[in-house]
Amino acid sequence: MTEIALVTGSSRGLGKNTALTLAKKGVGVIVTYHSNNEEAKSVVSSIEEIGGKAVALQLDTSNTKTFDAFVEEVKQSLQDKWQTEHFDFLVNNAGLGVYASFANTTEDDFDRLMNIHVKGVFFLTQKLLPLINDGGRIVNISSGLARFALPGYAAYATMKGAIEVLSRYMAKELGQRHITVNVIAPGAIETDFTDGVVRDNPEINNFIASQTALGRVGLPDDIGGAIASLLSGENRWVNAQRIEVSGGMFI
Repeated sequence: MTEIALVTGSSRGLGKNTALTLAKKGVGVIVTYHSNNEEAKSVVSSIEEIGGKAVALQLDTSNTKTFDAFVEEVKQSLQDKWQTEHFDFLVNNAGLGVYASFANTTEDDFDRLMNIHVKGVFFLTQKLLPLINDGGRIVNISSGLARFALPGYAAYATMKGAIEVLSRYMAKELGQRHITVNVIAPGAIETDFTDGVVRDNPEINNFIASQTALGRVGLPDDIGGAIASLLSGENRWVNAQRIEVSGGMFI
């Protein structure tokens, strides 16, 4: 049977790369997007062009009140597209960044980050648990910023620290169903995250490259491939781990 992954925030950036990489490995993909339906449809089309199956569903991970309706859409999509009631892999990727010093971070900014990166991951995963196959896998996305500190990311990194702790508890409690839960923690990546600052600012890009053992900034392919690899059968015994994918940043 075809394995199926649900990747949140997969209309662009790291989520898109993850969805495409999984599709190339024969995995069916449920793509979710926040607001850009056209980008999501483009990802689905790209997957279909290589012979894969995919659907795109709208999801606001900051609004837990929408999760019941979303789960119903997932159920219907699984039935319509794959004639099944369950999926195998959940990648909690959706997110956004807020760049502000600790002194200047607003409560609204903090709440927005909390709702998406922590509360949303917690309760969306909870709602989707009945649809995840026993023996399935969950990957939560953290950040190198949970290990090292760069001014301006106090609130964001706090959320990622919470996700790392939550992931260990999830692994402990879901182990009875043989569901593994791991964390991928990217370093600085060239995407449109935080307005593309790593990608588009040569000074920042060069600084990060100079502080990375492999001598460059990360690319989406570096992360999507790592996530897909972690979901593969060869890594079935990896559980409750934080795996940093940063090229050796700030070591």
